[in-house]
Amino acid sequence: MKFKLILICLLSGLSSLVADAQTYSILIKGGTVIDPKNNINQVMDVGIFEGKIKKVAKDIDPKEARQVVDAKGMYVTPGLIDIHGHVFFGTEVNHYLSNSFTALPPDGFTFRVGVTTIVDAGGAGWTNFDDFKNNVIFNSRTRVLSFMNIVGKGMSGGQMEQDTSDMDPALAAAVALRNKNDVVGFKVAHFMGPDWKPVDNAVKAGKLANMPVMVDFGGSTPPLPLEDLFMKHLRAGDIFTHAYTLLEGNVRETIVDEATKKVKPFAIEARKKGIIFDVGYGGASFNYSQAIPAVKSGFLPNTISTDLHTGSMNGSMKDMLSIMSKFYVMGMDLPSVIKASTWEPAKVIHRENLGHISEGAIADVAIFSMRKGNFGYYDKTGYKMEGKEKLECEMTVMGGKIVYDLNGIAKPIYLK
Repeated sequence: MKFKLILICLLSGLSSLVADAQTYSILIKGGTVIDPKNNINQVMDVGIFEGKIKKVAKDIDPKEARQVVDAKGMYVTPGLIDIHGHVFFGTEVNHYLSNSFTALPPDGFTFRVGVTTIVDAGGAGWTNFDDFKNNVIFNSRTRVLSFMNIVGKGMSGGQMEQDTSDMDPALAAAVALRNKNDVVGFKVAHFMGPDWKPVDNAVKAGKLANMPVMVDFGGSTPPLPLEDLFMKHLRAGDIFTHAYTLLEGNVRETIVDEATKKVKPFAIEARKKGIIFDVGYGGASFNYSQAIPAVKSGFLPNTISTDLHTGSMNGSMKDMLSIMSKFYVMGMDLPSVIKASTWEPAKVIHRENLGHISEGAIADVAIFSMRKGNFGYYDKTGYKMEGKEKLECEMTVMGGKIVYDLNGIAKPIYLK
């Protein structure tokens, strides 16, 4: 009996030594790696060790890995970066997307679609950013960042978002700089009126903190001209979200002329200037009548994002992969779709350590299959496009650890 116990201990110790001696903690084998930063679009293996990408090569020996993922016939990409979501969830009533029931806890809605980084777009302002950081950022496995609202009280809805006296660029910039690991920029949203003050104050904050500004242009009657917004108020690197929207009531100008189906010249000039056009799909912020002619003419989004909240996820938006699949069906090639969901948003938010599978990079990786079938992709108006393919997340790796595995493609499964 004693001999048997000694033998078991020796074998256990030997097993640990073998595991420790292995080169990779996770080896992803046989998938088509699409890594836009490094111009890779071919079948490769990806070896991960100690939270980093250790090797990307044609054929890595599976015996060198503690855990092997069979990705044959699948796409291996950087973890997706959603730069427009609403994850400042909480229990405040009548607070819209700020510490509220309408926002969502990120971990339940990110990993299952390959998202490893999400940016809360304006939920928190400088007065309640600490609550957001303590309650959400510190308690999420997803990497959560923030576009801080120029309104001090954040995206609390109603008149609170119309209060120009609460739009203090110096205080916003000061809080952003104290939290520069978490804050990536500033957000203007939902302001209704013929006033440039919210945009100008956000840009002032952006200049003080050296960060970009994201603008949800709100609305006014008659609409303020987008050409002025792009060419007179925003800087290169600032972001126009909800780029492909047509709002009812003629309160916001569009980038595509609905009569001629042509992209307006000032939008083309704005892109040359360096304005970033973000999808920001949302519950009411995407129209095929804008997106189809824009994509057809080559006016593609710089970044694909969800505007995730309880309304949008149950409407036509669904999730990040649904939007990516829509743009793929509209004619955007898959590497461009992946780029607009990984490396481009990483550059836009100045987090160039993310969004790629370079050797030595943080091991945030998503694995997708392309489902075949008959799929209906509709917008808020009920217009529907038919598609034969749809992206589906098979696995998400965050910081070198498997956080989602749909069909058990890791072997062994759930090895710690």
